[in-house]
Amino acid sequence: MGTTTLPDYPRGVTFEEVWAALQDVAERQKETDRQMKEYREQMKETERILKEAALHHTLRQEETDQQMKEYREQQKESERERKERQKESEREWKEYREQMEKSSREWDKRMGNLTNRFGELAEHLVAPGIEERFNQLGYHFSEVASGGIKIVENKKIKAEIDLLLQNDSTIIAVEVKVKPDLDDINDHIKRLEILSEHRRDKNDHRKVEGAIAGAIFGAAEKKAAIQAGLYVITQSGDTMKIEVPDGFVPRKW
Repeated sequence: MGTTTLPDYPRGVTFEEVWAALQDVAERQKETDRQMKEYREQMKETERILKEAALHHTLRQEETDQQMKEYREQQKESERERKERQKESEREWKEYREQMEKSSREWDKRMGNLTNRFGELAEHLVAPGIEERFNQLGYHFSEVASGGIKIVENKKIKAEIDLLLQNDSTIIAVEVKVKPDLDDINDHIKRLEILSEHRRDKNDHRKVEGAIAGAIFGAAEKKAAIQAGLYVITQSGDTMKIEVPDGFVPRKW
């Protein structure tokens, strides 16, 4: 009989090896549980941080909103104060203009009164001896009218003259001012034109000449009057004198 050979079967797993494998699985499970626990704790911490950040953002937003609200209120208050200051400035400016206009009217009234009074006193300051002074220049006046001679046409006063000297050939109209200015000179020239036209309408063909008298006479005004062909009468002490520069020729209307 031949010999029978049995096949090689794997060696059996011992209890110790199975126990060791179970121990290893248990350790691995414990490590996995530990890692999962750490992961959950990290997630909780992350969630807490996110919640705090969201809360902080909300608080910051609320703070920003409050600051914006306060800023808008401050802007509204500033605008209200600005409008009040503007209204107050406009009121003060209106009062200032009214005061200036009132002062100007009072000043004009005072100056007008002074001018009128000076005109009323013209015969006392200028009229005495004025015909004699003009006669020394070659005129032969025998009549001087003062007190405001009015030129009236159609019941309307077209001009008023302070002093008027007349003879058979010439009429001289004298305007009396405290301090003549350029406008006074131009106004007197217009007055002389009205007088000349008025006399022509009455078939009076005498030559019309003009003079302007002033208690205070500026150099520029004096020059302008002379260039316009007007006699210049200035104050000299207690009386008046006629200034006649070389080469002066009175203008005739």
